[in-house]
Amino acid sequence: MKRIILILVVMIVGAYWGFRYYQKTQKAEEDFKKVGNMTILSSVFTNNSQIPEIYSCRGGSVSPPLEFLDVPANASSLALIMDDPDAPIGTFVHWVIYNMPPNTKGIEEHATPPGKMAPNSLGRASYTAPCPPSGTHRYFFKLYALDQNLTETEIEGKASLEKAMEGHIVAQSRLVGLFTYKEE
Repeated sequence: MKRIILILVVMIVGAYWGFRYYQKTQKAEEDFKKVGNMTILSSVFTNNSQIPEIYSCRGGSVSPPLEFLDVPANASSLALIMDDPDAPIGTFVHWVIYNMPPNTKGIEEHATPPGKMAPNSLGRASYTAPCPPSGTHRYFFKLYALDQNLTETEIEGKASLEKAMEGHIVAQSRLVGLFTYKEE
């Protein structure tokens, strides 16, 4: 009898956490809608596929190469946010870049991007590699084309960048990479 109760408890807890994960996934999907024809790509992974280990904390912790296509002619600057909505403590921000020139074609592997970087969740104005504590996490690379450059003094991270971009986004696109924790 105790075994049956334990199995039921495990099933109920698992269903609860599965539902919470589904809700979080749906919210992340609803929060971002593609605007315009602009596209963000990577030569090392495709949308919703695994990010190679070299770009994680288990590899070289280098930033992956990214390519920007079809940036609108009326864009004055570009911004990029990379975050992980599956982090156990809430969305973890890995990279925040803004005021990139609109003619930026992408960011090379392990390169300092053009523009300005703002602090990520670790308080660093740099790239922080994927390093999930367990399971598979999604890493959203969100590219924005803006109709203006942003005032540097108002950007202190992802939240302030998103607030500063309100009403100025002329196109947006995203690329989702996956990384799975594997015990050694």
